[in-house]
Amino acid sequence: MWDLRPWLFKPNQPDSVVMEHHLDVIDRTVAKTYAWVDEVASHSGFDDPHRAYGVLRATLHALRDRVEPNVAAHLAAQLPMLVRGIFYEGWDPARTPMRMSVTEFLDRIEKEAGLKSASTVEDGVRAVMALCWDELGEGTMNHLMSVLPSDYAVLL
Repeated sequence: MWDLRPWLFKPNQPDSVVMEHHLDVIDRTVAKTYAWVDEVASHSGFDDPHRAYGVLRATLHALRDRVEPNVAAHLAAQLPMLVRGIFYEGWDPARTPMRMSVTEFLDRIEKEAGLKSASTVEDGVRAVMALCWDELGEGTMNHLMSVLPSDYAVLL
């Protein structure tokens, strides 16, 4: 049994949690997730990290729901731990794959991310796809693109 007392609120410090322990794996995945958000912001021209996070999340969800569950699971296995959690958030594999044209795919991302224009959405999606290509590698991304309709290539 683990002793969780070091993680709990201390009576003399009611507004803060005193953590006496750090887990490097958690620190690394948080840092990696921030790096992913920063990369999306940089490549899409977003000056707001909340918008960059929103488009990263919405793009991952749309990709996840567009492909077969086994492809989604393979893609998720390549993602950093916290990004993988974002990817799986709210997933119902019984409802996938959802057939979407590129236009429907982009519309879904625009709506989920709360973006205002088609060009903003396309820039954001291209930034996410470029990041995935760089981070996940050619093999994973070629496999993903091979199971998507050929008109999705415009997103690269």
